[in-house]
Amino acid sequence: MSIDKKALRFGLALGLLGLFALLVLFRYALLAGEGGKPRPSPLDSSERGLILDRSGRVLAVDSPLYNIAVWKPETDPVAFPAEAERLASLVDLPPDEVLSRWKEGSGNFFYLRKRVSPQVARAVQEAKAAGAFAGVVVERVAGRLYPEKRLASHLVGFVGDANRGLVGIESKYDEELTPKADEKGRLPPQGDGVVLTIDANIQFALEEVARRALKDTGATAVILLAGDVATGEILAYVAMPDYDPNEFLTSPDSAWYDWASVYAYEPGSVFKVFSMASVLDLGVITDRTTFLCDGAYHLVTPSGEKITIKDLEVHGTVDITGILEYSCNSGAGQASDRAATVDFYDKLSAFGFGSRTGLTLPGESPGALRSPETWSLRSKPTIAMGQEVLVTATQMLAAAMAVGDGGILRKPLVVGSLRRPDGSTLYENQSTEVRRVISSATARAILTAMEAGAGIGGTGRRAKVDDVRMAVKTGTAQMIDRETKRYSTTDFIASTLAIFPADAPRIALYGAIIKPAGETYGGRIAAPMIREGAEALLELTDIARGGSPVIQHPGRVSLPRLGPIEIGGTMPDLRGVPKRLLLPLLDRSDLKVRIEGNGYVVRQRPESGRALGPGAEIVLELE
Repeated sequence: MSIDKKALRFGLALGLLGLFALLVLFRYALLAGEGGKPRPSPLDSSERGLILDRSGRVLAVDSPLYNIAVWKPETDPVAFPAEAERLASLVDLPPDEVLSRWKEGSGNFFYLRKRVSPQVARAVQEAKAAGAFAGVVVERVAGRLYPEKRLASHLVGFVGDANRGLVGIESKYDEELTPKADEKGRLPPQGDGVVLTIDANIQFALEEVARRALKDTGATAVILLAGDVATGEILAYVAMPDYDPNEFLTSPDSAWYDWASVYAYEPGSVFKVFSMASVLDLGVITDRTTFLCDGAYHLVTPSGEKITIKDLEVHGTVDITGILEYSCNSGAGQASDRAATVDFYDKLSAFGFGSRTGLTLPGESPGALRSPETWSLRSKPTIAMGQEVLVTATQMLAAAMAVGDGGILRKPLVVGSLRRPDGSTLYENQSTEVRRVISSATARAILTAMEAGAGIGGTGRRAKVDDVRMAVKTGTAQMIDRETKRYSTTDFIASTLAIFPADAPRIALYGAIIKPAGETYGGRIAAPMIREGAEALLELTDIARGGSPVIQHPGRVSLPRLGPIEIGGTMPDLRGVPKRLLLPLLDRSDLKVRIEGNGYVVRQRPESGRALGPGAEIVLELE
């Protein structure tokens, strides 16, 4: 009886194994019958949200792109080689490459070109409709277009093949920009939009200034940032070299590097603005306290060690104005000696050094401000001169805006608001006061001292713009040699900071030239760049110059709320309207509406203002 049970169990196991084998064979046969042929997948029409500048200029928008592929089992062995040259011409590939991939490829399916333009896809589709290109597949994929090309490329960023953000705002706000399904699984026509604080016109002008500086100085990189001192909004975010996000793969990875918020460096003498503001605000000196500069800072330690930090020249008797006007190392060192180490550190920390600014950008560096217990006896005077501390350009701008705003540090902003697809506001990024760093009296004293720096004898005189009071400070910092771990004798960072108008600050402008070839002093190469940048800002804002009329404006441009398009008895001007808002017009029974292309309306028939009767024909051309 036990043998029978064993045989039964054995037979049952064999049966189950046989059934499993049949299922596997059936599945294999099914897949073999399908041959791996790609099946069309449904494509939703939802688009990634827009990225706009503060006035509504489009910096990033979805645009359909296409993949061109070949399904070999459906190609004609005779026709395909004959058509290869024509196909290769349409997709911009050598004919030999098309044929070799068709003949020698191991798989039945392969891509010829990915992410081609609608024009290329349309040409292939038209040829297929006429009977050519059997086995050639045209796939629609999501694509991203950056109509302003290189403009603010480090800030805007770019997306990858899956239309997901990889760097910049595209990455940081990827979740908001991506359309999200509701509780019923329905997708909106578009993701939420991101409105930046930058002004495209100011951004363009400062990019031109920085690009010239990069070329003229032979530098590794150039940074140029402008901010509104009253709100903390960044008006221009420039880093060179830049790249075209439409063709980011054609640029070296180094061009993607965000020098403005990721790169940390020793700032040099520009830092004296904040070290002297700290000492002055602590009350250990006044704006009338004087120091004797004999050409160097001297310190004898309790152990008898002599510390000497040289100046470029002998400045004689200097107060805080002279320290900033002549960039006097000796005066700055002596002034810092008056402050307690911990108090000095706390003030510099309050300015934001050693901490991230909170910019909504990926990879922002906190820089480095070491805790006082790790300082040597020379650390305090050295830090006062802009060494032994690492900063980012965005930290420098934020701290400068604090001085310009009467001592109040605000969180710097690059994103002004988030907008729903219909144009309504989802979230408004408010100007945020982080803390008061210095008193308004200290801020005023520092600005007055910086004005001397823009005077005829100041190191920042080349940054001066006529008819506008400017507070200026320059800097030249030695870079660390990575091999020797010592200060380089050939590699420098030249920089300049300006706050203007000095008597009623509106703008903070900071520029740095990384590793220039040839001339290295900030007052000689960075100051002229700041002057050019300031001239551009004065042309593009309502800041009055001597004798110039003042144009009043609210300070923030309101973006129009985009709603459904309405057409009555007169043809409206639809130029610039996105396709998604035009689609409801196709349902009108009283009008014949034809929409050609994708993107935004660039041409229309009839022209705006023309009368429309029943059955009128409207043609809208989009790009």
